[in-house]
Amino acid sequence: MCAHVLLAEDDERQAEALRRYLVAEGHETTVVHDGETALQQARQQQFDLLVLDVMMPKLDGLQVCRTLRQESDVLMLMLTARSSEDDLLLGLDLGADDYLTKPFSPRELVARIRTLLRRVRTKPQESPAHRVGRLTVDEPRRTVTVDGIPIDCTAGEFAILAAMIRQPGRVFTRTQLLLHTRGIDRESTGRTIDVHVMNLRRKIEANPRRPQLLLTVYGVGYKLNAAAP
Repeated sequence: MCAHVLLAEDDERQAEALRRYLVAEGHETTVVHDGETALQQARQQQFDLLVLDVMMPKLDGLQVCRTLRQESDVLMLMLTARSSEDDLLLGLDLGADDYLTKPFSPRELVARIRTLLRRVRTKPQESPAHRVGRLTVDEPRRTVTVDGIPIDCTAGEFAILAAMIRQPGRVFTRTQLLLHTRGIDRESTGRTIDVHVMNLRRKIEANPRRPQLLLTVYGVGYKLNAAAP
């Protein structure tokens, strides 16, 4: 499953090591060493996935992520040396699809990229579009609409909606939803799902503070309201 990857990493030695692994995996890889150049390249070329180091000169990875998410739904994976949960969740809140905390092995990065690409490119042709109230999720086309209006979702947000709309009314725990996004690993927490849900409510609810579609089941998790208007 080859892709065109933009790797933005200011440590040139580490960038070269990661580039070699990505190329060995079959990915066409463009390397830049600062956020400003990463932003320019992402706007000029068609990439399947961006790997963005958080700490970069000129523009940091979070600024690049924030800007590009307003313009594109390209996959973005953040690399961060920050271990604070709040820092990690900030990247997801800005629209990143995944993150890795340094130090990590190049093999782990390649595996994460493989998982992200598979999740986006695997389109179950037998699955019809599903509708609950004003919300429609079309898995084969990977589209989300509310009252017929297209809604941009990150890969993680789409995975959550796709899982829940197949079984409206079912209560999903945070752990179950993590399995539908990127699986459980040493960095994932229940708050990761909370951030995705918060972002989804901003996009699909008429009033995010009083959700009617994506409901909280206190002490358990979340469900999609089968009786939503």
